[in-house]
Amino acid sequence: MGYIKSLNKWANAHTYYPLDLLRVALGIFLFYQGVYFMSNLPLLMKLYEPIKPLIGDVFLVHYIAPAHFVGGFLIVFGLLTRWAIIAQLPILIGAVLINFIGEMNATNLILATTVLLISIFFLFYGSGKHSVDKYLKMQQ
Repeated sequence: MGYIKSLNKWANAHTYYPLDLLRVALGIFLFYQGVYFMSNLPLLMKLYEPIKPLIGDVFLVHYIAPAHFVGGFLIVFGLLTRWAIIAQLPILIGAVLINFIGEMNATNLILATTVLLISIFFLFYGSGKHSVDKYLKMQQ
């Protein structure tokens, strides 16, 4: 636990606006994807067709779209950022793997890989100095 606190102190001392803007952009993108998937469920089913026998339709409808929707909202404001990203990781790993299991789409692969790498970065970095998490921590 001490190691995580030291990483968090380093992150808070070395944070700046571009990283906060990157976090907000990631959250907006995930929020948009959640809304897009909620409004286009047939598209979501088509995208996850290669792994459908492994996870089923219920998982798609009740986990992926709401996790993007709620997780993106939390990430934008920097509230429970690490927990929101942990909820995103299985979806993002699945999005990368779908390109190898099903039909390869280079654009989707690059986009999914980029979002996965940014999410992993914020999993370790945290929400940053300009976030609700930091504000609530300072109020204590």
